[in-house]
Amino acid sequence: MDRETQQHWMRRALALAARAEGRTSPNPLVGAVIVRGDTVVGEGFHHCAGKPHAEIEALKKAGNRARGADMIVTLEPCCHQGRTPPCTEAVIAAGIRRVFVGMQDPNPLVKGKGSRRLKNAGIEVTTGILRKECERQNEVFVKYIRTGLPFVTLKAAVSLDGKIATNSGDSKWITGPEARKVVHQLRNRVDAIVAGSGTVLKDDPQLTTRLGKRAGRNPVRVVLDSQGLVPMKARVFENTDRDRVIYVTTRLAPVARLRKLEKAGVEVWTERAGREGVSLKRVMRRLAENGLTHVLIEGGSRLNAAALKARIVDKVLFFVAPLLIGGNGAVSVIGGPGIQKLKDAMHIQKPTLTPVGRDWMVEGYL
Repeated sequence: MDRETQQHWMRRALALAARAEGRTSPNPLVGAVIVRGDTVVGEGFHHCAGKPHAEIEALKKAGNRARGADMIVTLEPCCHQGRTPPCTEAVIAAGIRRVFVGMQDPNPLVKGKGSRRLKNAGIEVTTGILRKECERQNEVFVKYIRTGLPFVTLKAAVSLDGKIATNSGDSKWITGPEARKVVHQLRNRVDAIVAGSGTVLKDDPQLTTRLGKRAGRNPVRVVLDSQGLVPMKARVFENTDRDRVIYVTTRLAPVARLRKLEKAGVEVWTERAGREGVSLKRVMRRLAENGLTHVLIEGGSRLNAAALKARIVDKVLFFVAPLLIGGNGAVSVIGGPGIQKLKDAMHIQKPTLTPVGRDWMVEGYL
């Protein structure tokens, strides 16, 4: 199989894996294709944690046609017993002749061992097919496995002069409907949304996924409120019988109020109060321990500044509207004192600019 053909099938495997985006945490996204010559005899993807892996899905569909065929898979097959049996043994038993792997699994339980097990069984293994694309698709999983922390995306809607609200606090809507639709698509793919008390008090957001007729999933809603200021009637506390809501506070919050929230189905986390409220690093670690590996911050200028200062942000996603708001009292996207020297500015790596309706989507990595 030449390089061009390998990449062709790997793109198909990547497309399969993408079907489960936002559904597999804390597991990776994986797609697999089994081919004989130019014909696909089986394919599959990992749907969610606890369900069969992509390789198993593809092997089931291929049946006896897997013997002597080639498998193209986005991530190195696992070789350890987890919730499901090791995929390497199923690949070997099926009689697969060659395996083409997109990226090595960063999990120490697998890293290199899966490929080695296949090679020892006489299967030819080629690794690194569209490696960068595969790593980009699983950037959330890679961060989680290597650090025990979630991948954090900081999202904001801003005017061309960097404002998220006027000096009167008006902010609806800075961006157009197309940009807001993309935000709901993003919510459908993340595990949790984090907002601060200031945003909840001012905007009373639902923080849910609304995609019209298309089925979506509400992420876990996380409210940071160190002083217990958010009222019980806030919309973010609705539908707790269906959706998980985590309320993060400190001992400064009234105990009686916290008990009421718990009775209403809200999960209350009490953290130690720091100089700037709760520790964002501690909250992120607890979210990861709960299997929430992709976190979206949708806060105001204060939370944005705190998240950047705490260095928990991996990626920024700004929707920039062709508007000029102006005014010394208008709210900037990043609050706090800011930096004193330009040499201390945070640089955005690999920035991309994408038109979305009348607006622009700017994304990049820190």
